[in-house]
Amino acid sequence: MIRIVLAEDQAMVRGALSALLGLEPDIDVLGAAADGEAAWRMLQQLRPDILVTDIEMPGLSGLELAQRIARQGLPIKVVIVTTFARSGFLRRALDAGVCGYLLKDAPAEKLADALRQVQHGGRAIDPQLAMDAWSQADPLNDRERQVLRLSGDGRSASEIATQLGLSHGTVRNYLSECIGKLGVANRIEAYRLARQKGWL
Repeated sequence: MIRIVLAEDQAMVRGALSALLGLEPDIDVLGAAADGEAAWRMLQQLRPDILVTDIEMPGLSGLELAQRIARQGLPIKVVIVTTFARSGFLRRALDAGVCGYLLKDAPAEKLADALRQVQHGGRAIDPQLAMDAWSQADPLNDRERQVLRLSGDGRSASEIATQLGLSHGTVRNYLSECIGKLGVANRIEAYRLARQKGWL
């Protein structure tokens, strides 16, 4: 029996996934969480074989959950099911140790098959996304990504510097690096492009 926990913030999608997977004779849905923090508590309590999670959720994202599972050394595999068909997200998911990455518009039986594949030590990655992911590498490093994300949230360079414990000049340098690497005119365009590519 494959024991899973679902993490999905949209109630209708969460209910549908839970119902569909519950119909499979070899899959046991132990619980379903509406946000990342609730999912984390559920994972620690229920210790499933697999976490099926969306990427963007309140609290912790699916990628942050995967990273936390890896850091804590929990024997839980992660499969992401998302609407984000962005190669940057897939690359970051694989870096975080995710075993599966599927799109929500895939047929339900494909998800069940993917869970079986992952349970037996394999990987289940959307093939088109896999091809796209290796065609365009993410040029940003972690600190540049962090600074650009905060900038996109509307924070000034001074606010970002205070939040991250950096000097104002260092933040401006990071933003200049992002603009240069992405080949755009300003930090707003840099944020938009990086977000569109899934690098944030």
